[in-house]
Amino acid sequence: MQRSRAHASIRFALLATAVAGLACSGHGPGEQDAEARAAAGIETVDDARLRNATSEPESWLTYGGSYAEQRYSRLDRIDATNVGELGLAWSFETNTKRGLEATPIVVDGVIYTTGTWSVVFAIDARTGKLLWRHDPAVPRATAGLACCDVVNRGVAVYAGRVYAATLDGRLQALDARTGEVVWSVRTVDPSRPYTITMAPRVVKGRVILGNGGAEYGVRGYVSAYDAQTGELAWRFYTVPGDPAKPYEHPELEQAARTWDPSSEYWIVGGGGTAWNSVAFDPELDLLYVGTGNGSPWSHEVRSEGGGDNLFVCSILALDPDTGRLVWHYQTTPGDQWDYTSTQDIVLADLEIEGRPRKVLMHAPKNGFFYVIDRETGVPISAEPFVPINWATGMDRETWRPIVDGSLDYENEIVTIMPSPHGAHNWHPMSFNPETGLVYVPAQESVFFFKEDP
Repeated sequence: MQRSRAHASIRFALLATAVAGLACSGHGPGEQDAEARAAAGIETVDDARLRNATSEPESWLTYGGSYAEQRYSRLDRIDATNVGELGLAWSFETNTKRGLEATPIVVDGVIYTTGTWSVVFAIDARTGKLLWRHDPAVPRATAGLACCDVVNRGVAVYAGRVYAATLDGRLQALDARTGEVVWSVRTVDPSRPYTITMAPRVVKGRVILGNGGAEYGVRGYVSAYDAQTGELAWRFYTVPGDPAKPYEHPELEQAARTWDPSSEYWIVGGGGTAWNSVAFDPELDLLYVGTGNGSPWSHEVRSEGGGDNLFVCSILALDPDTGRLVWHYQTTPGDQWDYTSTQDIVLADLEIEGRPRKVLMHAPKNGFFYVIDRETGVPISAEPFVPINWATGMDRETWRPIVDGSLDYENEIVTIMPSPHGAHNWHPMSFNPETGLVYVPAQESVFFFKEDP
């Protein structure tokens, strides 16, 4: 019954692959050259403009198109009647044969995007001319720490600057006119195998950034940096550290009770890296962040005595001013399949059961599609969107997945669906508020698990 009620307002379509097109049209004076437009456009990107990003569909001001991360464009000149008439206007060579995962940012006719090795490009959207290129000179040895190639998912723009993260863990502010470095800060411990591939977000004058590396043994956290100075404003650790040391913030005392200290999880980090998803609700003043898998994968090894291992595989609602936790929801308690919740978090206002609800939608690796009250963190619905076998269903009282205990891989090889690649990975999903359709680039895959002897 719950399924039919929720899906009446939130029909969703599953795609084997997804290709997103973006029509770009600058609105600056025609006599201005591209370099001047680059500076003039980003100078006016402030909090108000980011809050109202959907009102200027000719631009694409942030990673998901808006703070709600809906990736919905109101541009309508290209439709089913004329799409077949499109042809190549120009192309731009990034000089790589490796993966390109960035979502381009478009401001007043200038494209800001990234390629491999965290290289940043500014391109004239009308002509394809390169305006500037910034190479942060990432050491090539860093590739050995990257689980999934030397990719980068894009930049953020704000107040005349372009913000980019590098694979080796730096956050850089670049001058939008020239690409020159204004400031650069190291955000990770270089002695640990951290990497960064995510696009930063700017919220209330601060640059929000997480990191990756749980596959190799790190401790996850999300940070906020002052956009003007690069000074660290706050940091929220997603998993507890060494219990012999003071907790960095009060929430970690709660989290520590869900880990077995006899396993010494802090030596390998514990995981929970926040490597992709961030959304913001200006009205509720809540910042939503998705966290990743436990490290190592095996729950038995990571926390022999059991426990949910907070806050791995969770959605966190944080106060954007302080970084303090408001609520959390864990999609995969005690994760042991690499079922991250770092996939997109999409915000929408929907009518459900006859009343308006502020919700977030989430399709993480574990194969459940969640609709969650974003004020309280309480799920409204959670249904599989691909074939799964690791869980037999969802407990509607606790909103915990019902794990199939027969598929424990400690002593034998078992087949698990979805695989660690996930029912949905980094590939962006989107929401059309006009139709109520959610588009998820879904994957159906299996994986064979067996714990090392």
